Amino acid sequence: MMQFDLAGLEAYRYEQREQNVFYEAPEFKLRVIELAPGESLPQCAMASHVVFVSVRGEAEVVADGEAMTIGPGQCIVTEPATITMSSRTGARLLGIQIRGGRT
Repeated sequence: MMQFDLAGLEAYRYEQREQNVFYEAPEFKLRVIELAPGESLPQCAMASHVVFVSVRGEAEVVADGEAMTIGPGQCIVTEPATITMSSRTGARLLGIQIRGGRT
């Protein structure tokens, strides 16, 4: 068993996003995502389901053209999709990439 402080984890800029992965297993990968006010992330084609959980702030997540806003304590689950996100006010999210097929 492991415990992580989602609010306290260091978050790196998009160009160094692989350093934001703080736990990885064959079935899933955990990543902290930090968006500065007014920041947007470029499109990312995800081949698997992704879960986004807002730790603080508000962000807009767009998956295959469908937009949803996520705020503190909320989560969004996407199927495999092309995803973008942005935040007007700044946000910190937990991203959980699910790997593998169905059992």
